[in-house]
Amino acid sequence: MQNRSMDDIRFLVSHESLGGGEGRFLTIQPVVNGSLLRDLARAAEAPAAAGDGQPDLAGSYAGLCDVDVLRWPSRHYLGDPVLQWFDEGDTVLLGCLCGEWECWPLTAQIEVTEPSIRWHGFRNGHREWDLSALGPFEFDRAQYEGAWERTAG
Repeated sequence: MQNRSMDDIRFLVSHESLGGGEGRFLTIQPVVNGSLLRDLARAAEAPAAAGDGQPDLAGSYAGLCDVDVLRWPSRHYLGDPVLQWFDEGDTVLLGCLCGEWECWPLTAQIEVTEPSIRWHGFRNGHREWDLSALGPFEFDRAQYEGAWERTAG
């Protein structure tokens, strides 16, 4: 692995308009290096979505609605996922704009070691898109856990 500075993470707990604007729901979503993960995913997915003739699908994610189940002290974002799609140890990080995570999940593998937490192997639950441009991200474990603990609300 190359020597580089660690990525920064925080978890945004906020109300989002979901389901075609029919309501506002409390969600949780990752913010990586100051950008919403869905925006980073949009940039990585754009070429494949355009190639499929569906450019609007790129990055069409929302935060996860199961906030009470997912927020601290849950270990969902710490390598023990509550929500999985591929049943390969993946963690669902984002769900669909409709509010149902299963409809359009974004997943990644989360590796937890003593010094760091690494997200890699990003996948979309319904498309075989190449998401190699998304990540990997490596976070200082203390900074990551501190950001996660602040979701206790």
